[in-house]
Amino acid sequence: MAYQYIKVDRDGPVTTFTLNRPDVMNALHSPAHFEMHEALDAFAADPDQWVGIVTGAGDRAFSAGNDLKHQASGGEMRSPPSGFAGLTSRFDLVKPLIAAVNGVAMGGGFEIALACDLIVASENATFALPEPRVGLAALAGGLHRLPRAIGVKRAMGMILTARRVSAAEGKELGFVHDVTAPQDLMRTAHELAKAICELGPMSIRASKEAVYKGLDESSLEAAIKGQNRYPAVAALYTSEDFKEGPLAFAQKRAPQWKGR
Repeated sequence: MAYQYIKVDRDGPVTTFTLNRPDVMNALHSPAHFEMHEALDAFAADPDQWVGIVTGAGDRAFSAGNDLKHQASGGEMRSPPSGFAGLTSRFDLVKPLIAAVNGVAMGGGFEIALACDLIVASENATFALPEPRVGLAALAGGLHRLPRAIGVKRAMGMILTARRVSAAEGKELGFVHDVTAPQDLMRTAHELAKAICELGPMSIRASKEAVYKGLDESSLEAAIKGQNRYPAVAALYTSEDFKEGPLAFAQKRAPQWKGR
C-alpha cells in the first residue's frame, strides 16, 4: 500500500518503516500516526514478516517528535489507540523492532525509539525529552520507559533538565545497543535484523513477551510460574518451529523456520 508520510520496504522477513517527513525533521502529525498504525498492524498480522526496523528519512533526524507547528496552527492531533507513531501504546506486538536512529530523536521521536526493543544509533544521533521547554510532558511512554531502561536517578537527570544526550552517552547509559558511523547505520541495523532472523521466530516472540510481561509481575517467582500463560509462549509450544528446531539439530542441518 502507498503511504504519504511513511515508507514501508520489505527485504524477505525484515520490514523497514521510514518516517518520511524530512522537511519537518520527521515530526509527526495525526495522519502520520494513523499511517504507522496501519502499517504496524499489517506487520503484526503477517506471519512472513519477522523483524521490523524503524528509521527516519534524510540524514538530520530520526524524528523531532510531535509536529508543534501543526498543533499550533490548529491542526488535528488525534492519535490511534496504539499511540504515538502507532507504536508507543502497542503492547501486544511480540515481533522485535529495531530503531535505527539517524539523527535527532527528540520528545516523541525518542519515545518511538524507546518503544523499540533495540536502538542502533548513528554517531550524530542525539536524544532528549525536551517537552517541558514548551509546556508539555513526555506522556507517550518516555517518562516510564526511560527509568525502566537506565534507572530512575539517571532518567530523572535527563527528564528534569531536558538535556540532550549523545549516541555515545546513550550507549554508556544503556539505552543504545550500538553506535555506528552515519554511513553504516542501516547496514548495521539490517545485520542485526538478519542475526535475529537466523533464530526461531516463534522463540524470539516468546522471549520478548516473557521479558516484558515478566517485568510487570509481582516477583521473579510469579514471572517464572506465570510465563506459560503468555500467548506467544503458548504459541511456541504448539508451533511447527518447536518441532523443527530439535529435528534440525539432530539431523545436523540448518533449521527451516516458518514462523508458525
